[in-house]
Amino acid sequence: MKMTSMQATVSVLSRLLNWPQAKLWILLGGLALSSCQTPDIPPQRAINIQQQWELEPGDQIGEHLVVGSLGDISIQLKHQSLRVPFPGKVEPSTIEQCVIYSTPEVPAYLFRFCGLQRPKFGPVKAGQKMGNGKQIQFATLRRQPDGTWIIVEPSTGVLERAISKHPGSDKTEPEQNEREQVKSPKIPADKTSIN
Repeated sequence: MKMTSMQATVSVLSRLLNWPQAKLWILLGGLALSSCQTPDIPPQRAINIQQQWELEPGDQIGEHLVVGSLGDISIQLKHQSLRVPFPGKVEPSTIEQCVIYSTPEVPAYLFRFCGLQRPKFGPVKAGQKMGNGKQIQFATLRRQPDGTWIIVEPSTGVLERAISKHPGSDKTEPEQNEREQVKSPKIPADKTSIN
């Protein structure tokens, strides 16, 4: 009876490693199955932004991708982890290399992070790693009554919590003044909730 090349490989490896062939087959089968699986990535979140500028994230200049625009803040992370500020959800954006983070703590706002490597998608807990990168671009978006979004002044409180090296040192519940920092100074407080 002839051996296939795979059977011959398993036989040689089992002798070299001093493992029974059954264990080696299980290991190789597990590796083959795990390499074929793709992580569950939620659908991209499309956001209709009222403001339009000539250059926006996702545009191309020659062969280069635009990852920041008017209203974005650039932060050097130096491959440090970006942490989830409050419990919420991370979704891929329709803009390449960007994610959208939302939290029920500030429901009328979305936060866009561009430049993250290996982002964590789905429901996230406060302090959990969201991803990392050399440099990120951060934008705060506020929902308008007509369902569109506008880019507003970035939230220092949210950004500070996201780039904190010690996620356990912060309280998991936002203080009222942090909620106020997220609000645009030009919008009255009574107009910030969306039903």
